[in-house]
Amino acid sequence: MTQFQGKSHKKFTGGKRVAGRAKKRYELGREPTLPRTGPESRSTIRALGGNSKVVLRRGEYANLYVPGEKKMYRVRIVTVKSNPANPHYVQRNIMNLGTVIETEKGMARITSRPGQAGIINAVLI
Repeated sequence: MTQFQGKSHKKFTGGKRVAGRAKKRYELGREPTLPRTGPESRSTIRALGGNSKVVLRRGEYANLYVPGEKKMYRVRIVTVKSNPANPHYVQRNIMNLGTVIETEKGMARITSRPGQAGIINAVLI
């Protein structure tokens, strides 16, 4: 089932809004990808304009930036510690922008959008 991201057919008062045209293909969204921890798994989907987008389904490693050393490391993700988007995502180990993860080098905050970019970038906190 697709998500409609166009203008609502109802007014804020509850009345009907007169449709000026039919729904357009570009107004349709898609279900959220909700990347989780586990063995690496990616898929490619079609994006607007026929472009392709790499979507991360499961991620095992993160590109960790350590500000004190000014270096990047590829580290294994242990678990998800907190998620500001939804507290229930912690129990299901779902990662998105702003999620705090536990890595081999310590706690880190995700700075990329894994469900959109297909990669996990994080900063040590």
